[in-house]
Amino acid sequence: MSLLALELLQHLMAETSYILQQTRGLQREVFLQDETLKRAFTRSLEIISEASKDLPADIKQQHSGVDWKALAAMRDKLIHLYLDVDEDILWDIVCHKVPVWHRAFEQIMQNEIDA
Repeated sequence: MSLLALELLQHLMAETSYILQQTRGLQREVFLQDETLKRAFTRSLEIISEASKDLPADIKQQHSGVDWKALAAMRDKLIHLYLDVDEDILWDIVCHKVPVWHRAFEQIMQNEIDA
């Protein structure tokens, strides 16, 4: 695995870990009132999306269970709709998609290290 790929996977793991830590025990109502947390999650998702775009194609092909196109598109939607980020969609992503991505990124990193 290239140094760049390792760094990108580390970024993916760091951002998903951050979101998982911050959402542990977090109530939706509290989240909706916390502007700082909403902005932080949005930024983390932008980083996740951007880092996933830059992963080498061979890694993406080997791990086709991850919807890489959807990850890339998420960043574009977040950036272009920055004034109108849908809080319900943001909450859904951090609660349901991020845990799945985190497990996938862990598996990818382990597979790449073992290779």
